[in-house]
Amino acid sequence: MGLIFIIISISIVWVASLWKIFFSHSKSAFLNEGTPLHKKNVLLVVAHPDDESMFFSPTINYLTSKGHNLYLLCLSIGNADGMGSSRKDELFRACVVHKIQLQQVNVLDHPELQDGFGQVWNHGLVAQIIEEEVYSHVIDVIITFDSYGVSGHCNHGDVHYGVRKFLHDSSPGNIEAWELVSINIMRKYSGLFDIWMSNLDVMQHPSGVMHCLLNEHPLKSFQAMAEHSSQWVWYT
Repeated sequence: MGLIFIIISISIVWVASLWKIFFSHSKSAFLNEGTPLHKKNVLLVVAHPDDESMFFSPTINYLTSKGHNLYLLCLSIGNADGMGSSRKDELFRACVVHKIQLQQVNVLDHPELQDGFGQVWNHGLVAQIIEEEVYSHVIDVIITFDSYGVSGHCNHGDVHYGVRKFLHDSSPGNIEAWELVSINIMRKYSGLFDIWMSNLDVMQHPSGVMHCLLNEHPLKSFQAMAEHSSQWVWYT
């Protein structure tokens, strides 16, 4: 009886999670203050091609659905395995799926910003590049990794600290900056069940400090990630 009860309980929570994700409309106020909605110029800063689809796809879907003007800055071509050219092309194809205008996608191949776990990036250089993007496109909002960088990749953390350095040293003062919060490995692989923990996290913070964005277009996210075919080796 105990095992049956556990199975039934898990099934109920799984169905409830499924309903929450696919049928409960997101009412997040993220970048949504004021009426009518004020469209903003948003800069998403990532380290490698596929970061935008693997980690930020729900954010991208939300921003594009709300009509915000999204710019993507990718600080490397992901050439750690010598596939940088292919990965760059994959990024542009994924951006087509995400409906990010290609003229608003900037992929760098700087000699001091090369992909790799042993490659430490200069935070000052990252800040300088971000400053150029911000002033060039009159950016209102920057979105990037937190200090852990979701997967723990050092380049993700370097992007975070580069953004922080820009905000501290050169920001005009009216820039919003948001980071993608890393979670522990149990939550990361709990699938649908994590929706409840994510919402609880939001409730534990003051209003407007943290947001939980439901991915209302999971098929689009899968299709975008599928364009990064060179990276599917991590899932086989």
